[in-house]
Amino acid sequence: MSVLRPLLILIFVVAMAVPSEGARRGAPAHDASSASEQEVLKDFETILDLWRDGRFDELYRYTNGGKDGREKFADRLSSAPRKPACCWEKIQEPRVSLKSGKSAVVQARLGFEVSTPGTEFVTKTIHLKKEGATWTVSQSDLYSLADLSSHKRRYKYLPIQPKK
Repeated sequence: MSVLRPLLILIFVVAMAVPSEGARRGAPAHDASSASEQEVLKDFETILDLWRDGRFDELYRYTNGGKDGREKFADRLSSAPRKPACCWEKIQEPRVSLKSGKSAVVQARLGFEVSTPGTEFVTKTIHLKKEGATWTVSQSDLYSLADLSSHKRRYKYLPIQPKK
């Protein structure tokens, strides 16, 4: 036992000293893209928090594209059928894909409060663009999340057909 213990410690130290596959290929020890992915996710969570709190003027600064001005934007989101849920229900299983230094995609399961009690979960893919130091979302993506699509749903009633 006394000889086996130092041998195990030596094997452990040698194994820890062997460079990883990424380091052998010349990759940096710390992946810089994970910091950017965290930045994207942090700004997306800020967007959801501002929306939930009804701080639409600040939220408007995090939007890009769209034809609505501040007032119409605030009116549409404040009267939306759903708004982001709180806490752990807000965003689950997020995956961030950086397309370039100025474009990213977040796919996540998002929780929303709706008119009926409980939380409605929707899995969505949201495109974000970097403008200056912050990541922004399009107004149309926010309207889609709020269930404010410009296309009205049409339901067609089909009576039950008798069996022949």
